[in-house]
Amino acid sequence: MTPTPSTTPAAPVTGRPASRRRRLLAGVAVGAGLLVVACALSLVLGSRTVSLDEVLGGLTDPDATGFGEAAVATRVPRTVLAVLVGAALGLAGAIMQGLTRNPLADPGILGVNLGSALAVVIGIAVFGIASVQEYVWFAFAGAAAASVLVYAIGSIGREGATPLKLALAGAAISAALSSFVSAVLLTRTDVFDVFRFWQVGGVGGADFGEMTHVLPFVGAGAVLAVLSIRSLDLLSLGDDLARGLGGRVGLARAGSGLAIVLLCGAATAIAGPIGFVGLVVPHAARFFTGPAHRWLLPYSALFGAVLLVAADVVGRVISRPSDIQVGIMTAVIGAPVFIWLIRRSKVREL
Repeated sequence: MTPTPSTTPAAPVTGRPASRRRRLLAGVAVGAGLLVVACALSLVLGSRTVSLDEVLGGLTDPDATGFGEAAVATRVPRTVLAVLVGAALGLAGAIMQGLTRNPLADPGILGVNLGSALAVVIGIAVFGIASVQEYVWFAFAGAAAASVLVYAIGSIGREGATPLKLALAGAAISAALSSFVSAVLLTRTDVFDVFRFWQVGGVGGADFGEMTHVLPFVGAGAVLAVLSIRSLDLLSLGDDLARGLGGRVGLARAGSGLAIVLLCGAATAIAGPIGFVGLVVPHAARFFTGPAHRWLLPYSALFGAVLLVAADVVGRVISRPSDIQVGIMTAVIGAPVFIWLIRRSKVREL
């Protein structure tokens, strides 16, 4: 692969190693605290704000019959799913940006989520699938096919896979995949009825039973991500230098790519296509950690969970008594960031 420009320059954490390590660990503790606060707000806020007694009743008494306790009981799996999906997408975005050395890389922007969506639509229309355990296999296949296609098209030319070419290839493939999805849905109202709530991306219909079907894949993707940390650091130096330092570039790309497919496919299968989390979160995490992936990956997973839980809470509060799906909220948050990054890349590339 032809080396491409580096990802967004980050503000490295300076200072002596011991002091730097303490600051990074303190950052993890602060992020965990923010996640606890976000989860607590997710249990309390919604179409109806509940009291502390109702929260405790909903968490401890499975036979509670009060409205508040019932509301809390339904918000628990919703909150857990938001944590799971947010962590998976944040982690996938950090790996994707490191693997492609592209600051604009995101599962939504590069067409990975739409690849999963199209495969699920085909599964519903042709094979009649209707459950998460069936969606997940089609989502994996679609994510893998879209990833390979975008990277192949973005790599055409002497410069190789530059950030701008990958973003343009992803936008073009996303538009084409979206058209195919629309073509199927417009001619099959029965498929549309099944697909429409899944398509916007949401965690409102969370169920612990469905989560068990995707949890092993998210776990496998996370393990592969951890195993890819050193490889991603080497790839950030360029392919030639990575080989010179003993890195196995092909194996590193295959392992990292499989981690992305597992994380994105599992998250998309259970929550629908949710964009911009994988774009925004790694940039925020890199501001605190610098480019080293051994810190960037856990920070991205943690910040991704915080972002998705917070976005879900805001979507519930501003549209009471109904909900705004979390996929719409992340698009509202992520679109300005994407435009800002495009403007920075334009200055650097053109």
